[in-house]
Amino acid sequence: MASSVILAGLGLAAVGFGARFVIRTIPALGKKMADTVYNVPKLDSKIFASSKYYKGGFEPKMTKREAALILNVSPNASQQKVRVIQ
Repeated sequence: MASSVILAGLGLAAVGFGARFVIRTIPALGKKMADTVYNVPKLDSKIFASSKYYKGGFEPKMTKREAALILNVSPNASQQKVRVIQ
């Protein structure tokens, strides 16, 4: 009987300390979340303008130039260099 009372007391103490921790951290967490939301970069065309990806269209049948653009190698790259990139 006494051991169950001690265990119940320890359980209540653990719940109390956990609740105290949560109550103390919620305001700081809310402020961090608000700062993160306000500091998100805006998505516009300027961000994508400096993209390293090829923006043009492709031919119906892939050419050597298009394959080089996709693999990000020179069109004159050797077959060995293309294999190393994989």
